[in-house]
Amino acid sequence: MFIQPIKTHIFQEGDDLFAFITRYVKKLPEKSVVVVTSKIVALAEKRTAIIENVRTKEMLIKRESEFAMPTKYVWLTVKDGMVMASAGIDESNANGKLILLPKDSFKVARVLRKALQRNYGVKHLGVLITDSRTIPLRAGVTGVALGYAGFRGIKDYRGTSDIFGRKFKFSRTDVADSLAAAAVLVMGEGNEQLPLAIVEKTPIEFCDKIHRKELHIDIRDDMYQPLFSKLPKR
Repeated sequence: MFIQPIKTHIFQEGDDLFAFITRYVKKLPEKSVVVVTSKIVALAEKRTAIIENVRTKEMLIKRESEFAMPTKYVWLTVKDGMVMASAGIDESNANGKLILLPKDSFKVARVLRKALQRNYGVKHLGVLITDSRTIPLRAGVTGVALGYAGFRGIKDYRGTSDIFGRKFKFSRTDVADSLAAAAVLVMGEGNEQLPLAIVEKTPIEFCDKIHRKELHIDIRDDMYQPLFSKLPKR
């Protein structure tokens, strides 16, 4: 797999996302994936806020979350079926504002994919919208998929055999988040100005339609449910 991060100018709030990508991506080969950081998607949608004090920021976090619980460091929240800090609201590289998550990253990926397919004349193309997350009991952040289009987000090994013939009962690979983690690693988290990346030679299955809930696990079936049971009901 080959990942090429792309250096760009600073994306401004309200800029056109498609025009921005096509300015820096001169060609797209078949069976490649365009990776876009969620921050510029949110800026294109003008998903920003100016918060005057801590109280109004807390109200915004609660409004953006399905569950929200204050902790020593951040608000722990559940949004769009994912656990994250402060509903994904970010102050870094925001020029004094708060940047929210995109309204619907799966829809953005789907619409953007069709536009890029037409523009570059490719059939097999993936689009991946990424963000960063912390993992419990691990330092640092890693990339995660907020939305994607053009490829299957999970590879299911259940019912197949391992190298000794034993049948897999539970094993599935989270393709979308794995790809996001690799891309975010080379795109960076600071002042790199690498909000885009092109991934080639990926071991993924391209497709025209995806199931946006394929990575979702009901909280009642999640192995970490005993931890989540402490979340307050709203």
